[in-house]
Amino acid sequence: MNLIQQIDFQLEYVVIIMALIILYLLYYVYTKDSTYSRNIRSVASVVEDLNRELYYLKKELSQTESEFQANAQRMSDDEIYQEIERSVYDLVQPLSVTLRQLQSNIELIEGQIEHRIAQLESGVKQISIPTSIHANDDEKIISLYKQGVTIETIAKELHLSKPEVEFVLKINKIK
Repeated sequence: MNLIQQIDFQLEYVVIIMALIILYLLYYVYTKDSTYSRNIRSVASVVEDLNRELYYLKKELSQTESEFQANAQRMSDDEIYQEIERSVYDLVQPLSVTLRQLQSNIELIEGQIEHRIAQLESGVKQISIPTSIHANDDEKIISLYKQGVTIETIAKELHLSKPEVEFVLKINKIK
């Protein structure tokens, strides 16, 4: 083979390789283009959904504002305050009446209790002191109790019953 044929063969080989590279580049560009197109369509649909949602939110906001303005024109702050006061008064009034009734009932019961206590005190004063207890025994009971002697011991020493010793201490307001 001569040199020209060799160069010709090598050129054909280079042309074929170049053609293959160009075909590969065209295939690569085509696949990337289709991937980018899919991504762009996806982003476009998301943007469209967001725009639609934004439109509905703006519409709802304008409706809410108009309803708020309509409600604001219906009642002023003073009217709202007065309405609240009326509602609270309506709720508290029955409770207030019930509390007054309870208070009067409690006062009545307290009066009855004080009357019964006075009757009991006058009845206790009218009970006669047992004959076995003398003034000297009272002083001995009080003296021994103040020294720390127990009621049982005092009763045994003075030959008295335990209730008699307790009675003397209660009468003299020691116990």
